[in-house]
Amino acid sequence: MKLYSDVPVQRFGQVVGDLVLAAWVWACVELGLLVYKVTDALGAPGRKAAEAGDGLAGDLRRMSEPIGKVPAVGDQLRAPIDGAAGAAGKLAQAGRDQAHAVEQLAYVLAAVTIGVPVLFAVLIWLPRRIRFARRATAAQRFIDNAADLDLFALRAMANQPMHKLAKISADPVTAWREGDREVVRALATLELRSTGLKPPPDLQHSETPADAP
Repeated sequence: MKLYSDVPVQRFGQVVGDLVLAAWVWACVELGLLVYKVTDALGAPGRKAAEAGDGLAGDLRRMSEPIGKVPAVGDQLRAPIDGAAGAAGKLAQAGRDQAHAVEQLAYVLAAVTIGVPVLFAVLIWLPRRIRFARRATAAQRFIDNAADLDLFALRAMANQPMHKLAKISADPVTAWREGDREVVRALATLELRSTGLKPPPDLQHSETPADAP
């Protein structure tokens, strides 16, 4: 498959376009990572609350164990401490839930920041590159020698703008039908270059009506 044009100006534009797309993807990824870091940092209070709640709940439970062993009143003394430990555990769970929600939001925002602009750019870039590759690859199979120029001359008359055809001949259709080789070569060159191919060597060194002063 032919990915780049043989025509220098067109090939330069394709390379620049590919580099711009790569730079755009890199910039979007960097921005997405920054968005993730900034958003995820908002979950720090929740993580700290969860850590503090777990620590407090653990301390209260360790405290309640020996108190619960006090004869007669141990259970009564232990109940408020166990209740406080349970409340601390709920506080820790709320902190974890908040931190998890922020983390999920950070992932979503990062994915949107990266995915949407990259997808938009690829949807613009990819069809054009695929279309060029298919056209150039298909055309390359036919341009073996000068005998194939008639086909590309015919395609030029069907595809190229009228003002470009007029620069080659005042009546390119009649010239093509009469087998005017100079006009045929000029038309074929025009079509080949638009497809991203260089004409055969014998065509490159031949003067055409479009090149004549």
